[in-house]
Amino acid sequence: MSDPVVVDRPDRSRFEILVDDEVAGRAFYQLRDGLIVFTHTEVDDRFGGRGIGGALARGALDAARARGLRVRPDCTFVKGWIDKHPEYADLL
Repeated sequence: MSDPVVVDRPDRSRFEILVDDEVAGRAFYQLRDGLIVFTHTEVDDRFGGRGIGGALARGALDAARARGLRVRPDCTFVKGWIDKHPEYADLL
């Protein structure tokens, strides 16, 4: 398995995480003025238990930081991930 790659798909309002060029998970969002609202995150069952969800959250949040966006995690997975990684709390 190659290293997962997180890509933004703004035309679909989601981040995708690719494993061996296959979409393994998605983090859906809505953009508002200076804000990204994460609404739902899903990982394909075939990729469960491999840390794919965490890698997806990290990649999406790093992209939000790089763009200077504030974050509102309406998605319970992203919220829980931030709670476990306080170095991302400044985005809230």
